[in-house]
Amino acid sequence: MKLTFLPLAIGLALFVGVVLGQQQQPGRAADPRSMGGGDCRDNSYNCAETSNPIATPDTVWLEEMTWMDVRDALKAGKRTIVIPTGGIEPNGPWLATGKHNYVLHANCDAIVRKLGNALCAPIVKFVPEGNYSTKAGHMGSPGTITMKEETYRAILEDIARSLQTHGFENIIFIGDSGGNQAGQKAVAEKLNAEWSGKTVVAHIAEYYDYAGVAKYMADQGLIKQGQSDNIHDDPIITLNMFVDNPNSVRFNERVKTAKATINGVDVSNRARNTELGKRIVEFRANVAVQAIKKAIATKGKPTN
Repeated sequence: MKLTFLPLAIGLALFVGVVLGQQQQPGRAADPRSMGGGDCRDNSYNCAETSNPIATPDTVWLEEMTWMDVRDALKAGKRTIVIPTGGIEPNGPWLATGKHNYVLHANCDAIVRKLGNALCAPIVKFVPEGNYSTKAGHMGSPGTITMKEETYRAILEDIARSLQTHGFENIIFIGDSGGNQAGQKAVAEKLNAEWSGKTVVAHIAEYYDYAGVAKYMADQGLIKQGQSDNIHDDPIITLNMFVDNPNSVRFNERVKTAKATINGVDVSNRARNTELGKRIVEFRANVAVQAIKKAIATKGKPTN
């Protein structure tokens, strides 16, 4: 019996040793130079001022960066961060439930690159979508994931406080779904009141304006919608998703089965879809950037 448990005991001892090596060892004073998950005294790569040993990748997404990449970006003046909120919900027979998250992957990237001094926080994919007890809202459809409003707001607040701790001076909320807006506005107002302009928190209501995007595309003669198909889908959202990932709108399958239309708009041409999708992203990014700059200038006061 003792022999049976010996390998387990050895493995557990090794695991504990590794964990203690990564964390603060008992009786050892904390080293204020330590960053990166380890102790500066054990490895220079755990030291706050150690130079990044490799080139920084061409990304604006916080989750794709190392801690050194983020540190260096902050030092270079990238002190604005955009927190995008999406959702998991039903969207007709063609669109993936992560619709808003695909949209934000394209749009947040474009927004912060236009700002030039900004990064994108990871997309908040879980938002208020309805009531799971009564199956109200989108919760009547399988695959939907909802958050209670208080949970959602607590998540946003914790994210904002984390980013403020590390030196971000402008914290921006953009939401791609209707249920996201009230929580973003409330958290922004709360934190702005607490931080008194030292850190700006802004809810960008102008970003969530699909009607405005549709009008712009129609006025430009790019998309003229016909009779509605009466499903949770339209050409603007389809093309915005397409430019990020054609599979998210089941492009190949729709073309193969002659289902590549939405509200009378043909979306079967890959090259044309890409062109229109980029125009949509460009327009939405320009609107957001203008509103973000105004919000920063007014210290987070409502922009409309």
